[in-house]
This record gives sequence, structure tokens and C-alpha cells, in this order.
Amino acid sequence: MSLPQKRFFRQRAHSNPLADHSLEFPSCPSKMDWSEHFPLFFTKLGERFNDEENSMKTKKKVEFADVGCGYGGLLGSFCEVQVTVPRADINFKVGLADTFPEVLSLGLELRAKVADYAHKKILALREQNKSTGKYQNISIVRANAMKYLPYFFEKGQLKKIFFLFPDPHFKKSKHKWRIISPHLLSDYAYFLAVGGLLYTVTDVAELYEWEIKHLSEHPLFMRISNESLKGDATVDLILNSSEESKKVTRQGGDNKMGEIYYVSLFLFALVVF
Repeated sequence: MSLPQKRFFRQRAHSNPLADHSLEFPSCPSKMDWSEHFPLFFTKLGERFNDEENSMKTKKKVEFADVGCGYGGLLGSFCEVQVTVPRADINFKVGLADTFPEVLSLGLELRAKVADYAHKKILALREQNKSTGKYQNISIVRANAMKYLPYFFEKGQLKKIFFLFPDPHFKKSKHKWRIISPHLLSDYAYFLAVGGLLYTVTDVAELYEWEIKHLSEHPLFMRISNESLKGDATVDLILNSSEESKKVTRQGGDNKMGEIYYVSLFLFALVVF
């Protein structure tokens, strides 16, 4: 199976998250049939494991969520590259699939064509790596994260949640569309395990300041110092693997700021819940 060609899946970058989209989602997390996304780790909903399957299929849960995953660059790609990061030149396999092979990662994308491309890419990668079983730990679902996350994830289920280069929605009247906002942060805190991490990356200074303000003011999030970013392989991935990060690098970053990424990493600390 060959990889899909992105030029056939182009779609405008903006999508109204408050509009009524035709989406499928479970009635609650326990009703989600994960076997459609991770067949190596789940049986169909309602079926039981048999003895032969127990060695391969487990009761694992999705632990990483890439909200607004786009074309799925963070989840997994098909090559190994050398990249330059602010601290050093390193080699790493591009994607959560290779970097965290024991973790189930799920991407959520609202745009239909983009989600379809990412889905077909993952299926092609699985087929091409059937002998090794690679890419079985990543999947994507078309979903509106602003509305339907509670239907997919249980309390304290996630260890990492990513918001990479989200739409800045510059107009003040559209700030309510921003994925990092006061009324949504409590939802994210609910899904994160104690000590879980929330990652945000943007090349827009105004949006970065907005995110820092609201995350810092929320009682359930605590910011981690830049020193704590050292040694975190996830940071290298979010700066280099997503399509948007590659686009920003190719274009030399923001014209006014140069090649600058605004990275914020927050730790969810359970204070009063």
C-alpha cells in the first residue's frame, strides 16, 4: 500500500469549531470501540479476550492526545532524519509512534480531508511495516475537541496532551474559538493524570501570551521552567515533526521575529479537585 499524496487532500486551514459538523462519537468513553483504531491492542467492543490473544491484546488506554493533529506529522512519519534543535544536533525518529512505542497516541482533527489523509497514511505505514508491527500504536479520529473530548477520554487518562500551532483566531470576536481558553482548561485538567503534561507551541507572539496568561491563572496548572525542557524527547518532536513546524522552518519563521518558536510546557498538579 502506497502512502497517500497530500496534494489530493488539501483543505483550508480554518474551520469553525462551533459549527455543527457531521461527526461520529461514542455516548461515553466506555462505549468507544478502540479496536477500530488499535486492532493489535483491543478486541471489538463487547467481545472478550481469549487465551491466545492475551499475549498481544491488553487493556491499554490512549495516553497521548494530539489535539488538532493536522496531517499527523507528530504521530508518525516514514523516515528518520537529523534535525537541529536549540540545544544540539541530534538524531531521532520522527513521531510518537517510534519515540514511545509502548504508548497509544491518538490524533484528533476536525477538518474532513486532513483527517482522511492522516488516517490513510497511518494505514499505509502499518501495511508497509506489517512484519515489524510498527505504527500500530497511533491512530486518528475526526472529532471536534472543543465539544467532544469528554466522550473519548476518562478522568485522569492522559499523560500528555499537545496543542501544536493552533489557529490563532486573531479577531477579538473569534477568541472564543481558541483551543486554549479559560472554559476549556478545566476539561483538559480533568483528562490529564496527576503530573500529566500539556504542551503548546506557536509562532504567534500574541497567541503565546494569551496561552501563558490563561494557563498561569488556572489553579490546576503549574508552569515548568525551561530548564525542565532539557532531555524531554517530546519537545524535539513537537518542534520538528509536525507539518506546521516544518512549514514555519521553511519560511524562516515569522518575518518580524525571525525563526522563533514560542514553547510552553505546563504540568498539571492536582491541588483541589
